[in-house]
Amino acid sequence: MKTTIDIHDELLTRARQYARNTGRSLRAVVEEGLRQVLPAPLSSSRYRLPDLSEGQTGAADPLAGYSWQELRGMIYGEPEEQ
Repeated sequence: MKTTIDIHDELLTRARQYARNTGRSLRAVVEEGLRQVLPAPLSSSRYRLPDLSEGQTGAADPLAGYSWQELRGMIYGEPEEQ
């Protein structure tokens, strides 16, 4: 990606000299400097939740026969409406 930045003349002169002395491009020198001062990127691997399932794999869902209202009542201890 191309961008324009304003660098102090003396610093740019030193960076160009360093690039020449090390046989690298000014771009490579600037990128190396940025990598040294910026924190490393977060790991690219995605977090996977551990499987804390209860019961047998493939077993019938014990809550499947309840409506949302019935489940809510069980969770919050509300009496069933008749």
